[in-house]
Amino acid sequence: MTSFEHDTIVPYRDSSLTKKQQVAEMFDRIAFRYDFLNRFLSAGIDKRWRKKALKQLATENPKMILDVATGTGDMAIMACELLSPDKVIGIDISEKMLAIGRKKLLKSGLERRIELQVGDSETINFPGDSFDAVTVAFGVRNFEHLEQGLAELHRVLKPGGKLVILEFSKPKITGIKQLYNWYMGRIAPALGKLFCKNKDAYQYLNESVQHFPEREEFVKILNNTGFTNTSCKNLSLGICGIYCGVK
Repeated sequence: MTSFEHDTIVPYRDSSLTKKQQVAEMFDRIAFRYDFLNRFLSAGIDKRWRKKALKQLATENPKMILDVATGTGDMAIMACELLSPDKVIGIDISEKMLAIGRKKLLKSGLERRIELQVGDSETINFPGDSFDAVTVAFGVRNFEHLEQGLAELHRVLKPGGKLVILEFSKPKITGIKQLYNWYMGRIAPALGKLFCKNKDAYQYLNESVQHFPEREEFVKILNNTGFTNTSCKNLSLGICGIYCGVK
């Protein structure tokens, strides 16, 4: 497997833990404020991004969906509401994020159609050819070994199944680029420190975005991992992107 610079970006530089362990610990620490900060930092636009990503599956009519790095379950819940599958399985390495997600399921009455469980994107605990669709919203940046994680997503998809990834990217437009870098580099970490006493998590967010292989480069990685009909669609002036691929 190829290694990427992104694989070495970690939340806590002075920690002896692996990236995967650090990411799990980081999300456990910020879980209690995660949803609030998501809405606040994106001015609520993250919901629209998720909806646009899931529309890529509208004609696929998937019955079994795997949502990787599901966090508190936002993508899994929206997939259930928009696509009406028989089952959505959400996996994440942070138990505290999942605990919040399970409370959401009870509140929305979706606990029988959505199952949230601890799971690792690089060793997914399901047989090959299990899912009609796989979704990942803002999670591939956190993979410790990017190509290995993508290979696992490919493995668990059924032949003809579709992968949809939603991920941050860096805008290229002059003016927007500088504003974005200032916001992500200064404002987001300051707000993270203010609201959840964890500046490191939002510095990591910025650093992982800066080093992530985006757009055509990421599409090339999807192709190398075995996906076909790959594509990238920019959202919100290039702040975010939707990547698709088919097994």
